[in-house]
Amino acid sequence: MSAVWLKVIPILCLSCTAPSGRVTVIMSAVWLRLGTVLCLCCTALGGAETGGVLWRDRGGAVTIQCSTSLKKDSLYLKKGLKEKNDVLFEDESSGKQTIAKEFLGRLQSHGQFPNVSILIKNLTSGDTDPYWCIYTKFDTKSAKMISEKGTGSVLLVVREPSDSMKQCDPASNELVLVSVVISAAVLLGIIMGFFIWIIKTKGSSSTVKSRRVPSNDVYEDMRGGTLRR
Repeated sequence: MSAVWLKVIPILCLSCTAPSGRVTVIMSAVWLRLGTVLCLCCTALGGAETGGVLWRDRGGAVTIQCSTSLKKDSLYLKKGLKEKNDVLFEDESSGKQTIAKEFLGRLQSHGQFPNVSILIKNLTSGDTDPYWCIYTKFDTKSAKMISEKGTGSVLLVVREPSDSMKQCDPASNELVLVSVVISAAVLLGIIMGFFIWIIKTKGSSSTVKSRRVPSNDVYEDMRGGTLRR
């Protein structure tokens, strides 16, 4: 992951809203998912010819350009890190198209196979995912279907419209600042009180040790058997 994404992800995850009069830290399920997708997908996309990261607003549209220079029999547009969800299937010989249920009425394809432009409209947050252009061809020698990625794979990020990302209320900012200052002052007072207590404790110990124990000038000389003063 590049340094750019290390900077972008925290900015995406932290935002503030004003309608409630409070400063709120928001990390919605969309951004949690996005952070994971960005971390895991940048490496995967880096190994193929891709269209990079496409940012779109919710309700908008995106066009994915799938193409290849090799002779192929069919095209799959797949979704997800593990490429398990089929979005579109197009067969060259029959011209048959199969569109996933969740994309019916929202997906259109244009162009002459194998160079296909796929338009997805009315985007939702659930559309955030990597999309892969995968071409297949039947190999007569091995009698197996061989698949490989074409160009045009992208990471689609669907975000909330920019006008919905409201700025923090200045009054709320001042309230937060005052709260931070008060908390810092209380913490500083506790720390100073602790140090003063330690100093006083050490001072008391030194005073006790410095006191001299009075000597008894009367002692008995055991050897001489006499009592001296």
